[in-house]
Order: sequence, then structure tokens, then C-alpha cells
Amino acid sequence: MGQNNLLCSSSTMIFMAVVFTVVSLLGLFFQATQLPPPQNNGESVGLSVSSPRIRLRDGRFLAYRERGVSKNDSINRIIVSHGFGSSKDMNVLATQNVWDRLLCCFKFHNDIVTLAGAALIVPTVNYWWPSLPHSLISKDYRRQIVQWAVWLSHYAPGLLYWWITHTWIPSNAVLERNPIFFNDRDIDILKSIPGFPMLAQNKLRERGVFDTLRHDFMVAFGEWGFDPMRLSNPFPENGSSVHIWQGYEDRVVPFQLQRYVSGKLPWIQYHEVPDGGHLIVHYRGLFATILRALLLGEEFCSDPKPNLSNTVV
Repeated sequence: MGQNNLLCSSSTMIFMAVVFTVVSLLGLFFQATQLPPPQNNGESVGLSVSSPRIRLRDGRFLAYRERGVSKNDSINRIIVSHGFGSSKDMNVLATQNVWDRLLCCFKFHNDIVTLAGAALIVPTVNYWWPSLPHSLISKDYRRQIVQWAVWLSHYAPGLLYWWITHTWIPSNAVLERNPIFFNDRDIDILKSIPGFPMLAQNKLRERGVFDTLRHDFMVAFGEWGFDPMRLSNPFPENGSSVHIWQGYEDRVVPFQLQRYVSGKLPWIQYHEVPDGGHLIVHYRGLFATILRALLLGEEFCSDPKPNLSNTVV
């Protein structure tokens, strides 16, 4: 009888330990799905308004900053959309003389405003676009990183928030100088520009900043509802043009993917900067070259790198 009681007691203890473990794991999982309460009396976006902005159709606001010729005197208006982690304060290296000379090259025709075209500078390539071949992306380590980040953004935002704001995570300055993401020329550029201010730990702790970046990331690598590589030419009369600019040494968006996309869309003019990394928009003189190619149709001449295998390394 004593032995039976001992066995029952042991079984009960094991059962209770299992229950405690399961409940604890469920509690941790629930915590991982929850974000800390927002600041500023419940406001989800605690960002101060310090610049002009426009209201979008879905109710969000888009802040902007004007540079160059006054909008009252301008003939053309160029909209520069900053990259992930940057802000409207991003500076592009184009002198006032460049702005003045290019904005005066075009005239209105019968007061009709036309779109001169679009220049996509290292645009995002979504690894889950249907037309991307598996052989091109299967061994790309960036795909696995993005996949985990998307999962956390969807299902465990609390864990993601804790991870990226914890004090022992490397600072933004350390990440900005990591050769995994940037080549030597990029790292030199980061010494003279603000870098990615929205990715700094003190900014990421603000719920408004964190929520904005998380939602942007989920949109960029989520379900688009269409395949970009099946798009038709939006300018069939060749009155305007679309350009893609890519760095050959880009370690964030590999050139192989960009070459494949532009190869499927022959109406896009593809430009590859041989010694360019991910931050080519900040390279001295290159943004002016991008504007001249877009607005004046000037060719970008460079010695192309050898056409390597499509396998991403």
C-alpha cells in the first residue's frame, strides 16, 4: 500500500509539473503576442507633428519636406520616397544648381501635368512573388531571415519588440558598420550621413515608430495580390520611362534578383553600379546621374561586372 501511494504521489507531481510547464509556455506565448501599452494617453502613434503632411485615403498621414526650387516656381516636382528605417529628413546629394537646371528643362503642355517616369533605387524584391524561381532564392540566407522576421511581426510582435529594444542588442551604430549588410563604400558613406535614425533603439522604443516599421515590413514581404513580373508597360507610347538602379555589391538586396526582375520586364531600364552597395542613392554625383537619366534620357555608362550564375551567394 505504501508503495502504491508513493507511485500515485510521483505521478501527481509529474502531472502537475507538466501542467505548470504548459501553462507557463502558454503564458509566455500570450505575452509574446502582446505589445506594451502605447504612450501618450493611449495614442497608438506618439509622433510629434513638425512638418507639413497630407492625409491618405485610408486615414493615415504622410509627412514630407520640400527641397530645391520653390513649389510656386517649379515646373517639375520630384517625389523622393525614403527607404526602410530612414525618414523624410533623408538628404540626397544633388546641388541646388542641379535642381535648378533640371527643373527648367521641361514645360507644361496645354497645362497638362504628365509623369516623367519613375526611378526605383534598390527596390524591394519580395521573396514570395510567384514568378521568382525557387532555384534563385532557395539558398539565399536573407530569405530565411526575412521569413522569421515576418512570422514574428505577425504572430509574436511582443517578442519582436522585446528583442530589438533590449539593451544588450547591438546598437544602431554597430549594425550600420557591419560588413554583412554594407560594403566598404557604404561604410564610408555612413560616417557622413545620419544613417537609419528610425532603427535606433531610442526610436524603436516609441510604439508609433515600432508599429509603423513593423507594418511597412509586413506589407513589403507579405501577400501583394499581384505578380509584379506580369505588369505591362505603363508608358506604352514611350513618353515616360521606368528605371531600376542597383549596386553590384549590395548585400541587402542581391543584384541577381534585380537582374532577373528587370529581365522579365524589358520596358524597365536597368542600371548597375559596379562598386555600389546598398546606399548608392547617397554616393556623390550618382543621384544627379539618376535624375539626368530619368528626365533627360542620358545614358549611364559603366564597366559591367561579369554575368555570374543566377545562384544567390
